[in-house]
Amino acid sequence: MSTNSFLIKGWSITIVSALFIFSDNKMNERILGIAVLSIAVFWYLNGYFLHQERKFRGLYDKVRKLPENQIDFSMSTKEFKKDEYSLISCIFGKTIWPLYFSIIVMIIIIQYIAESTVANTV
Repeated sequence: MSTNSFLIKGWSITIVSALFIFSDNKMNERILGIAVLSIAVFWYLNGYFLHQERKFRGLYDKVRKLPENQIDFSMSTKEFKKDEYSLISCIFGKTIWPLYFSIIVMIIIIQYIAESTVANTV
């Protein structure tokens, strides 16, 4: 699961960078929208994988405390819905939100710089 998180973070940065490279120095609302939408999708996916990882860690923690004769080998994580296991808490977890929030801020700054550069050349 942590490998998935690492790959998603890498892909999100790569795709946003590629969008800016192929935009041919002409930032417009379409590229901005695609970049922010792709970041939102990757942010959700990263949160989802962290959500799954936390639930399986909770299951592991529960099973390790049980006596051997009470273990049923079920992999169901339905009972783990508390605050620490919720999807929202994972999406806004301390290891996820700073990266995606900073990427969105950088996208907005790049858009502002591109607009001010175009306005100064006209």
